[in-house]
Amino acid sequence: MKKPRILIVEDESSIAELIAVNLRHNGFEPIWAEDGASAQREIDALMPDMILLDWMLPGESGLQLARQWRKDPRTKTMPILMLTARGDEPDKVAGLDAGADDYITKPFSTQEMLARIRAVLRRRAPEAASERVEIGELALDTATHRVTWQGTPLKVGPTEFKLLGFLMQHAERVHSRAQLLDKVWGDHVYIEERTVDVHVKRLRESLGPAAPMVETVRGAGYRLTAQATV
Repeated sequence: MKKPRILIVEDESSIAELIAVNLRHNGFEPIWAEDGASAQREIDALMPDMILLDWMLPGESGLQLARQWRKDPRTKTMPILMLTARGDEPDKVAGLDAGADDYITKPFSTQEMLARIRAVLRRRAPEAASERVEIGELALDTATHRVTWQGTPLKVGPTEFKLLGFLMQHAERVHSRAQLLDKVWGDHVYIEERTVDVHVKRLRESLGPAAPMVETVRGAGYRLTAQATV
């Protein structure tokens, strides 16, 4: 069985080596890059299954690299786990807004790191679903990875795309944050429910005039409805 290939982008060799050793002992194939340029060379040579990306790097920062890779069609769906010494909520949100799937704050335990890696990789496995879903004038096509509103394409990030797909496939039903984490993210043991709110906010921003279709049900969670006035 092929080992998941994990690209570690970290300029501190001692930290990178410690991560690599733990990954190797737990069934992963680690590759190390110390900056954005060497990371890009590794990606060009052989696509990794996931990137562990340090926030603070020489040259381009982790945030800049995450944004850059999200714009590239080849890497736009690549799972990215941000490594950061910044634990404040605005910094966490900045990491998610840059395109990271999740973040882990230094110092972290080996168990937490492995759990987050496995959770992010599970999210990548697509849930069995019909290729095209339409609710009112909102349409989502998993085959082409496109979302349209009244025929006009909308720009939706990879995590928001999966979240919208789940909500559309289960329209009119209310889903709690915990349920969304379980169904969309794959595992919520180490992920805060606040993460769902961040991605719902980003999804609404992406949907523009169709945003009211994603409703907040106070004290219960979220649902997508065709009945909203848009």
